[in-house]
Amino acid sequence: MEYIILLIALVAIIWSADTLVAGAVDIARRYRVSDFVIGAVIVGIGTSCPELFVSSLGAWNGQVDVAIGNVVGSNIFNVLFILGLTALIMPVEAPKANRRFELPFCIGVSVVLLLLAFNFFNGSEAMIGRIDGLALLALFATFMYISFRRDRNKGVVQNEVQTNNAPKPNLWVAVAKVVVGLGVLVTSCHYFVESAISIAEEWGVSEAFISITLIACGTSLPELAASVAAALKKNTQLALGNIIGSNIFNITFILGICSQISPLTGGGITFVDYVVMIVASIMPLVLVHKGRLSRVAGAVMFAMFVAYNAYLIYNI
Repeated sequence: MEYIILLIALVAIIWSADTLVAGAVDIARRYRVSDFVIGAVIVGIGTSCPELFVSSLGAWNGQVDVAIGNVVGSNIFNVLFILGLTALIMPVEAPKANRRFELPFCIGVSVVLLLLAFNFFNGSEAMIGRIDGLALLALFATFMYISFRRDRNKGVVQNEVQTNNAPKPNLWVAVAKVVVGLGVLVTSCHYFVESAISIAEEWGVSEAFISITLIACGTSLPELAASVAAALKKNTQLALGNIIGSNIFNITFILGICSQISPLTGGGITFVDYVVMIVASIMPLVLVHKGRLSRVAGAVMFAMFVAYNAYLIYNI
């Protein structure tokens, strides 16, 4: 039965990701908003719903390893695995405007998380207290405001040719695609992870390996599906926006909310994990060549992901 559920969930993931991306692109074209911002806001935040649910539940239950580890692990997976794989499928466009703001902002909030994790700001016992969480939420609001403000004129120019040469997509149909696609995507990812874990346990795979691979990466399946779907549609800016927006949302909004539920203290997340997350956020800037991430860049990021997981398994 688990194998049937796994297969059905996989088919649902593929269909829902394609539907979500199609709806997001229609909204972008109708309102002349750039593909990157639609990817960062609608797709990026939407596909982070599993991380929000898992981390919030972890904070509620006092499991800070789950709340924080899920965010750190997901951000590493998003860049090194998903963005790496996306670039291997189709070179990812990384315009100068995004390299000047969104990518540095993502690096900045990653560094802020490291500083909070080691009590750089307040020296208290709490890793992320409620005041720290409010500061993270303020960073999220700032990112949203600046992104839309910067995109207002840029988006008009970018999408002007598309909107002039084609009729505007129906708004309600586009919204329905996004809502239905996102709902089915999150639900099917849940069942996919649950059935995959059950099958792995039947095969005698260790719990440590399951947690490192299936659980840590499972909540990022929506980002993976949406980014690959966008790449196959040759809409790589939406894929990049999905990853960057998701990572910023994970740190600023999810941990900001979790810290209001319960101050996040201690945990088994090591300094190496935070450093890898920061290095991963820097990689898209370092590897950009002629305004895009090539297949070679994708291979480098993918290799880094494999190396990091080999390190984790070795240190179990």
